[in-house]
Amino acid sequence: MSSALEELQKDLEEVKVLLEKATRKRVRDALTAEKSKIEIEMKNKMQQKSQRKAELTENEKPAAVVAPITTGYTVKISNYGWDQSDKFVKIYITLPGVHQVPAESVQVNFTERSFDLLVKNLSGKSYSMIVNNLLKPISVEGSSKKVKTDTVLILCRKKAENTRWDYLTQVEKECKEKEKPSYDTETDPSEGLMNVLKKIYEDGDDDMKRTINKAWVESREKQAKGDTDF
Repeated sequence: MSSALEELQKDLEEVKVLLEKATRKRVRDALTAEKSKIEIEMKNKMQQKSQRKAELTENEKPAAVVAPITTGYTVKISNYGWDQSDKFVKIYITLPGVHQVPAESVQVNFTERSFDLLVKNLSGKSYSMIVNNLLKPISVEGSSKKVKTDTVLILCRKKAENTRWDYLTQVEKECKEKEKPSYDTETDPSEGLMNVLKKIYEDGDDDMKRTINKAWVESREKQAKGDTDF
């Protein structure tokens, strides 16, 4: 049985064929919009597939990898919380015992759109966190860190005060926005394309209907030949 990604690829090829044949602006605009929609959905599917593969790989690692390791091993920090005030974006990192290490062992470097944290020799390990592509620029000079009980607080001074950050990074924003379109996995992936073409056909004049009929037949023929090539 064909996967959803394979079905989307077939839809995309068919739209491309129809675009080659279509001459009416309205038809071309609708097909171009559908082409973009399919491409975005394919990209989302591939990202989800890659993420699942990465998670499986992570889960397959032997227990020895996550067991206590000797001094010098660096742990990448992935869990944190954040909030904001009018002037600062505040990132909270929980590290038990961090308040007991020397101050110079907790280092934070800032750029206008990033920061990186390095905590050295905490319980025999080092901890690092790198955040690139912050959503908006920050003031390097106005940014700082505070070490509290079991917590490192990173204070990124907003370059534009009194502006709200909906996300911490640009990447997070793009990922969330791509998730907004809701695609029903139970639905035939070609249904959206069929609905677009059906609407164009119903609203079109005789010339438009002839154009779509001709393009549809030729695209089916071309797809049939293409299937044999695969």
